[in-house]
Amino acid sequence: MPAGMRSACVMREAPVSSARSPKQGGRIGPLFLVALVLCGCAAVGPDYRAPEPGVPATWQRSAAGSSVGMDSGTLDLSRWWANFDDPLLVDLVEQALTGSPDVKAALARLREARARRGATAADRFPTLGVSASVRRSTSSGESGSGQTRDLYAAGFDAGWEADIFGGRRRALEAAQADLAAAAAELGDVRITLAAEVALNYVELRDYQARLAIARRNLASQEETFDLTRWRALAGLTTALDVEQARSGLEQTRAQIPGLLTGAVAAQNRLAVLLGRNPGDLDGELAAVLPIPSPPMAIAVGIPADVLRRRPDIRAAERNLAAATARIGEAEADRYPDFSLSGTLGLESLALDSLFGGGAVTRSLAASLAATLFDGGRIRRNIEIRTALQEQALASYETTVLNALEEVENILAGLANRQAERDALRVATGSARSAAALAQAQYSSGLVDFQTVLDTQRSILNLESQLSSAESEIVSEVIRLYKALGGGWVGAAGASPDGRLE
Repeated sequence: MPAGMRSACVMREAPVSSARSPKQGGRIGPLFLVALVLCGCAAVGPDYRAPEPGVPATWQRSAAGSSVGMDSGTLDLSRWWANFDDPLLVDLVEQALTGSPDVKAALARLREARARRGATAADRFPTLGVSASVRRSTSSGESGSGQTRDLYAAGFDAGWEADIFGGRRRALEAAQADLAAAAAELGDVRITLAAEVALNYVELRDYQARLAIARRNLASQEETFDLTRWRALAGLTTALDVEQARSGLEQTRAQIPGLLTGAVAAQNRLAVLLGRNPGDLDGELAAVLPIPSPPMAIAVGIPADVLRRRPDIRAAERNLAAATARIGEAEADRYPDFSLSGTLGLESLALDSLFGGGAVTRSLAASLAATLFDGGRIRRNIEIRTALQEQALASYETTVLNALEEVENILAGLANRQAERDALRVATGSARSAAALAQAQYSSGLVDFQTVLDTQRSILNLESQLSSAESEIVSEVIRLYKALGGGWVGAAGASPDGRLE
């Protein structure tokens, strides 16, 4: 008996017979009791125990200096996109969660897993059937009577294969775990989708903000260019200053087409994420709005919370459970199969006597079948299932480690992004003051035009960097919500055990 078998089951030899009389049928009756007793034996194969990965008690990165709360509070993360106080963002995410092809495909996979679970569960029950037939035959005049005979028959058939060693129970365990994994994968699709919509929305607003910066600086540089031309006409400066002003002006103008292209790509990507054609959102997104403001604080909780919140970890754990159950399903092939079948029917040579008492036929049979030699197929199949279970365990451990790494990286990055933004704010303010001073001193002939150009370029670069830093902070917060498992409570439309809500 294999080591994977948890408790012993004694297999007694059962007589195999068929009968057409009540007496003979009564002899088979105890076989049903024997089968039911044997079905109470524990299923072969290893019993699943959920792994308990060792995770740190707290996060290694404290995100000091950031606005992210590090307490273990129970902040509702199910609709985190509403925390940005942007109604359009909320509307876009909600549209995506209902219209995205990715969500529809994940829902279809969930329905498939549910149907497979139902089909597997059905294998544990008896099969019932009915039949009816009419047959006319004529014997040979040389070898028989040469008469024509009719035979009328109707019957009710039943068959059942006893799950003595639990192979089908293990198969049902695996199918149930697959269903829960499909529900978790749906949640992962929804989390990823919500984050992608929010990230692309923030990217669009960043492009719009940098476009506004470039156009504002372009207008300022056009004024500087006009001033330089007037001074050249008055003999107060040279053509060199005019050409330098023109060069700086056109360099700024050259940045605008790239920013427009990026904004259009972000709009098209948002449309596709919502399951709509590229360009369909151009009207809704045409208005220039500021980059959404992140919430003041987020209850990050402790590392153990991530194991509960993230659907990809839940899916990996359920895949491990399914792989473990399939080892037992494979081991059950080592043992005999015990099945019962019975028929209750009517047979008559004449239709009018088919339903008479003498037309009744009965049969009950039990069978026992075992594999004596298969060239090692069963043993190799068990080895395959065991290796797959080991792969599923490694995949689960990797998923947990990747999740912890993702949160740690975001916490560190968020604090650093905020420090970068604060420094850029100071630098941008100083650059604007320097540009105003340079313009005034140039008009008075105290500095050359190159100083004016340098300060104008500095303003453009710093303002663009500041806008990108602010949008990146918002993006980091979105990634943090995603890394924490926000947006999934059993997945909208499916609970963690796979039931559609």
